[in-house]
Amino acid sequence: MQTDLSDSFLFNHKSVMTNEIMASLEYYPSIFTKKFKGIDATLGGGGHSYHLLKQYPDLEIIGLDQDPFARKSASIKLDEFKTRIKINDSNFATFEPNEKVSFVIADLGVNSNQLDNPERGFSFQKDGPLDMRMNPFIEIDAEKLIENLSEKDLADLIYKYGEERLSRKISRKIKMDLKEKGKYSGTKALAYSIAGCFPPKQRYKKIHPATRTFQALRIAVNKEIEALEKFLKVVPDWLLPGGIISIISFHSLEDRLVKTSFKNDQRLKNLTKKPITPSSKEVELNKRARSGKLRIAQCK
Repeated sequence: MQTDLSDSFLFNHKSVMTNEIMASLEYYPSIFTKKFKGIDATLGGGGHSYHLLKQYPDLEIIGLDQDPFARKSASIKLDEFKTRIKINDSNFATFEPNEKVSFVIADLGVNSNQLDNPERGFSFQKDGPLDMRMNPFIEIDAEKLIENLSEKDLADLIYKYGEERLSRKISRKIKMDLKEKGKYSGTKALAYSIAGCFPPKQRYKKIHPATRTFQALRIAVNKEIEALEKFLKVVPDWLLPGGIISIISFHSLEDRLVKTSFKNDQRLKNLTKKPITPSSKEVELNKRARSGKLRIAQCK
């Protein structure tokens, strides 16, 4: 894909559950009485960090993101706080902080720029290449992934990461199309093939029939589940005693991992038996927030 960091790639992204993220810090009241540091593990366009830095003049944040377009956009948005924000080219699963911090926040969702920019290939709403890479410099994109996998392995992937019951039928159709055509022309062509695997009545429901398969491919391309599992193992060690970890997830695979980790990790105190969800007002203003689930834990 194109990797020119021009202004056309700058993010127009509404951060989800900003008020709830900020309120989660109230479980650690001592941070409000002194200079403190936090990590925004999924910086994106810088929305959450912007509100936190604006609210707390003594706060310093380390922002992590593997997407160069996100990092450029965040650096512009957060320019007024440039002495208090350090932006790192890093996936949260591979980052190693130099010191413990008071809080870590992570928004696991795909950001609006990635979805709305057809050149990123995340969505079938606009036609684009079969890419789906959050880091555009990794080798395997969605097109190469579906070409390289066997029909069985592709079906297993779609079932595991998309929880799609028609995974075998979809995989068979994808591999047949590849054999006949050589490659898909783009995201719309792939979505059309997937939709054809469903009975006519299911093709025109509110949720497009290709949604789960596209989710599965995106998760696999970016190794999202592996990264989250690693992150959950190490993040308690990033926190000072009493420090807060707040994670927003957007599908059941992620939420189950976060829930289990917060419940079973002996280093953490689980503060949310049930996840916090967006307000009806926020969902009305930003429909992409509707599936967000926030869970909070505290370092013992």
